[in-house]
This record gives sequence, structure tokens and C-alpha cells, in this order.
Amino acid sequence: MLPSREGHGIAAIGLGITMKTNGKSTHDAYSLFEYTIPPETDGPPPHVHTREDESFICLSGRLDVHLGGEDFVLEHGDFLFLPRDVVHAFRNPYADESRVISVVSPAGLERYYQALADLPPGPKDISKIQAVMADFGIELRMP
Repeated sequence: MLPSREGHGIAAIGLGITMKTNGKSTHDAYSLFEYTIPPETDGPPPHVHTREDESFICLSGRLDVHLGGEDFVLEHGDFLFLPRDVVHAFRNPYADESRVISVVSPAGLERYYQALADLPPGPKDISKIQAVMADFGIELRMP
């Protein structure tokens, strides 16, 4: 049992990422995160996961998600499936914080987030970030 906002925090991509469970506890079936996206904050740039599917469930606030050429606005209780190999990005352009549960299957994204968190502090070197992404089968898809 983990109350809302509790779990293992990972400071990786400028968002609040709280890992609720990981592959170790689910026999690599899935990992589960609670994301906190501050007001007027962009998430990661457009990217593709080649190894895992994601699902978002909005807990509070609103979140804009661009998925495979379509735009969605998630609000409380809304669910969105983000399949692997489909370009997506998300952002919170609104005045209120957004909170989202993300289920990732199979597990492994927790290792990616930790690898990003382990990069040296200071300005981020995009070539190092892209190298970490490549290690985990994630590709940037900048316009």
C-alpha cells in the first residue's frame, strides 16, 4: 500500500516521478509511476518507445497529449493508451498541476529514468541524453 505521492522519487526529466512499483516486484510484467507535472510545464519532447506500451490515467488537473498525429486533453479519470512505436509527447499548459498514473509494460522504464537521474548535474548534454535513450530503445522525434 502506497498513499498518493508516496513511493520512490526519481528526479529525471523535470517532472515529479514517483515509482510505485517496478519490474522486480511484478516479475517484469509492468512498472507503475505517478507523474506530477507542474503548471505550464512541457514534458519530454516527441519520442518513441520501441520496447514498451504506456497507459495514462489522469488523477487531477488536465494534460495535453500528442499521440501519433492526434491531440488529446486528459482530465480527471480519463485513460489513454500509448502503444509502442507511436510518437508521443505531453505537456501541462494549464494553471493547475496535473497528476497522472502511468502503467508501462513490460517493466524497465524505471531503469531509464534512473539512468537519466544519474547524469551529472548542471546543463544537460543532449548527446548524452540521446545515448541513454538509445540504450533503452527510446528515440527522439524532433519536428
